Amino acid sequence: MTEFEPRWPLRHAQVQSALASFKPRNWPRRGHAMARAARVHTLDCGGGVRLAGYHSPQPATARPKGLAVLIHGWEGSHESVYLFSLACTLYDAGYNVFRLNLRDHGATHHLNEEMFHSARMDEVYGAIKAIERLDPVRPLSVVGFSLGGNFALRIGMRGAPHGVRPHLSIGVCPAINPAATMHALDHGPKMFHRYFIGKWRRSLRAKLAAWPDKYDFTDIWPITNFTEITARFVERYTEYGALEKYFAEYTLTPEMIRASPSPLAIIAAQDDPVVPHADFKGLVDRDGLRFLAPKYGGHCGFVENFRLRSWAEHRILELLA
Repeated sequence: MTEFEPRWPLRHAQVQSALASFKPRNWPRRGHAMARAARVHTLDCGGGVRLAGYHSPQPATARPKGLAVLIHGWEGSHESVYLFSLACTLYDAGYNVFRLNLRDHGATHHLNEEMFHSARMDEVYGAIKAIERLDPVRPLSVVGFSLGGNFALRIGMRGAPHGVRPHLSIGVCPAINPAATMHALDHGPKMFHRYFIGKWRRSLRAKLAAWPDKYDFTDIWPITNFTEITARFVERYTEYGALEKYFAEYTLTPEMIRASPSPLAIIAAQDDPVVPHADFKGLVDRDGLRFLAPKYGGHCGFVENFRLRSWAEHRILELLA
């Protein structure tokens, strides 16, 4: 696989991270075949939970290479620039694509009364099974970004007892250590803190609008520290009661990843300002795990030139092949 060597002005981690969600990246793909083929589906995930997403099958005359389920990052959606761009690339390469929205993402706050949190795995397993019933094409692969990368890795590591067995699960800049990511957001570059605080507040407003008799976020609005906000959220809206117990539910250590019973792949930039590279210490390429750790890339960026082409997308195609 080729090394990632972006042109000099594009090497800065904050530039790469900003380009991950830079909307002009997808302007040339307005009206792309993937988007034209897309149909929205509300999935029965079991237990009364519904998740939504967009399915883009290949034309009826084509023989698909497989089915790729894509999972966005925290406060992202099926329309996130990085996700939409990958979906187009995979579709062009012959894959059926399903862009899954996690609970309370992609304007789905009205579908479920209870709020999203990162330990809600059963409904994601249920969503994958529902997607497989909709589209039984094989092989099945799962690709996730940031928090979605954490979900994708957990699907690969723990999905088999739930009837979910991906051919390959790929995490792009996966947030495997939530405590470290929260610390990075609170103490790292202000641009990321402002960006995610703004998106979370918009999400809370949407949840409140959908369920006005259920929620009151009055005491949360003034808080700007992510760790404090999350602790308050965990105490009030989850069954875990304490932040440490909640984080433990979706923390993935290198030892856990190495012990995965199914194939995994991780693409993680060494200069990621949101997911510290130290979280991946001890991971190397080996049978069952592909670990790509380029020097540059920021958080889910990997934009290699001024044409805004993604190095990571081509590596994902190689991994799937």
